Amino acid sequence: MLSVILPAYNEELMISKAAQVISEILDTENIKNEIIFVDDGSSDKTWEKIESISKEYFNVRGVHFSRNFGKESAILAGLQHSKGDCCVVLDCDLQHPPEKIVEMYRLWQDGFEIVEGQKISRGNEGKLHTVAANTFYSIISKVTGFDMKNASDFKLLDRKAVNVLLNMKEKESFFRALSSWIGFKTATVLFDVKERMAGESKWSTASLIKYAVTNITSFSTLPMQIVTLLGSIMFVISIVFGIISFVQKMLGQALEGFTTVILLLTFSSSVIMISLGIIGYYIARIYEEVKGRPRYIVSHTCGKDG
Repeated sequence: MLSVILPAYNEELMISKAAQVISEILDTENIKNEIIFVDDGSSDKTWEKIESISKEYFNVRGVHFSRNFGKESAILAGLQHSKGDCCVVLDCDLQHPPEKIVEMYRLWQDGFEIVEGQKISRGNEGKLHTVAANTFYSIISKVTGFDMKNASDFKLLDRKAVNVLLNMKEKESFFRALSSWIGFKTATVLFDVKERMAGESKWSTASLIKYAVTNITSFSTLPMQIVTLLGSIMFVISIVFGIISFVQKMLGQALEGFTTVILLLTFSSSVIMISLGIIGYYIARIYEEVKGRPRYIVSHTCGKDG
C-alpha cells in the first residue's frame, strides 16, 4: 500500500481538491493507497474540511495538531501515522504535481528505496525569494555534501527509510536533507512547480529566513567554525599591529593612530558579540533538545482509524 502524506496549514480551499485529484490518479492506476492530511494547527476551517472529506473518501485519514508545530513536525506525524509499504510526501497546494506519484511508485516497484522529486524550475517566484533560496541551498549543499540546489519535500520513501527517519531522536530535523543523508538506493523524478489552484503561500520572508537558519544549524556546526575564523582574523590583526607598535617604539617614534585604536576596539567588540550570539544560539538549541518535549501533540484524528 502507498501512503500519501499532505501537511496542511490554513489550506481549507485545497483539501477537497487534493483528495479528489490524488484519489482519481491512484485509483486509475490500481494503486492501493491511503491519504493522510496533517493539519498543522490551522486557524481556518482546514480541520473541518479534513473531517468532512474523510467521511466521503474511505482512504482519507486526518491528524490534527493542538497548535502549529511547523511543517517538519507535520511530515514526521504523517510518517508515524502511515501504514503503507512506502510513503510519498507532497504539498497540499498541489504545486508538487500529483501525477508524478505514479512514476515514483513504479520506480519503487523496480527496487528503488528513495525517489527524489527534483525541481526543473521554481515556478513563479519573486527574484528576491529565488536568490535567497539559491543561497540557502548552496550553503546546505556544502554542509551536507549532497547537491540540494533543486531539492524538495516531494519524495517517496520505502518503509525501511521511513523507519530510519522515525528512529532519529533529534527534535529539530530537516526532512529533505536527512532523507538524502540516510542513503539507500535512490532515483530522481524531475518536475515543474505548478501554480497554486487556490489560496496563497503561507511562507513569509521572515519565516523562510528562520526556517533556513534552523535547518543549517540543525545539520551543521559551520556557524561555530565561523567563530573560530573570526578569532583567527583578530589574532592576525593583533600580531600585525603589535609588530608595528614595537618597531615604532624601537625607532623612538611617537605612537599615533587613535582613530585606528577606536576602530579596532569597535571591530573586536563586534566580533566578540557576534561570536557569543552564535554560541548562545547553539546552547539554546541544546537546551531545546535536552528538555525532551514531544515534537508535536495530536489533539484529534479522523478517518477509518480515527
